[in-house]
Amino acid sequence: MSENNEQLTLMAVHAHPDDEVFGTGATMARLSAEGVRTVLITCTRGECGEIVDPDMDEEAKKATFAKLGEVREGELRQAVAYLGINELRFLGFRDSGMAGTDDNKNPESFHQANFDEAVKRLVKYIREFKPQVVVTYNPWGGYGHPDHVQAHRVTVAAFSAAGDKRFYPNLDLEPFAPSKLYYTAIPRRTLIAAAEEAQKRGIDGPWNNPAFEIEEFADPDELLTTVYDGREYFEAKKKAFAAHKTQIAPNNFMFTMPEDMMREGMGHEYFQLSLGKIGPTDPTDKMEHDLFADLR
Repeated sequence: MSENNEQLTLMAVHAHPDDEVFGTGATMARLSAEGVRTVLITCTRGECGEIVDPDMDEEAKKATFAKLGEVREGELRQAVAYLGINELRFLGFRDSGMAGTDDNKNPESFHQANFDEAVKRLVKYIREFKPQVVVTYNPWGGYGHPDHVQAHRVTVAAFSAAGDKRFYPNLDLEPFAPSKLYYTAIPRRTLIAAAEEAQKRGIDGPWNNPAFEIEEFADPDELLTTVYDGREYFEAKKKAFAAHKTQIAPNNFMFTMPEDMMREGMGHEYFQLSLGKIGPTDPTDKMEHDLFADLR
């Protein structure tokens, strides 16, 4: 329990099904196992994008596209079960697709959503679940996807509004102010080292694409404040990845890389504290090693 006797709760706000696994999968699995309540808010149901499941022929893919959001919600629920996440909720918007596409112009898309309505929906969940810690993407959305950027904007606004009784009094829920807001992060130095090691071992992956820009996907190391060791829950994270079979093919590098590289690289998850007070740091790496440092 926290100092104010509220149950310790982490809320992660993600854009699409499968996003929850990448930057927060091991963290949420570990926290759930430790007795922290974990709440996943997914803004869309992933109605856009390719289907990469090799078991589907073109006819099956066509039939699946007609109900893609429903299918991906099912995959998400399976991933949530593997990770032990306690609560799953949706903001109820449509996947926006990539910038410049017709999907991105759809009035039902998250990108085109009324901002105040989107914030109100998230404030409702914050007041309902009372998370001390909230996690989402940085201002770039991790890699610039319109839904990720919108998730960042909505979460930052809701984080501040949830504790102010002047905002959304018609929700009929008591205001609640979370203590800490984190952004998911990938340390630049670590990604560069991993890419170099993968190339040395002859492992295929995005690092072999000349257009791959590490700076676009990774964060300056000096911005990172927190690292969470979830290596013990790496197998659960792998199963959660595999559950998203319409989006992550069996030959994806996440399944073909050597176990030692994957466990080390995907078992550690990094964050940048945006709002709130940093907890005690490890003298060896100057990093916080617990998202609930000084809140437990």
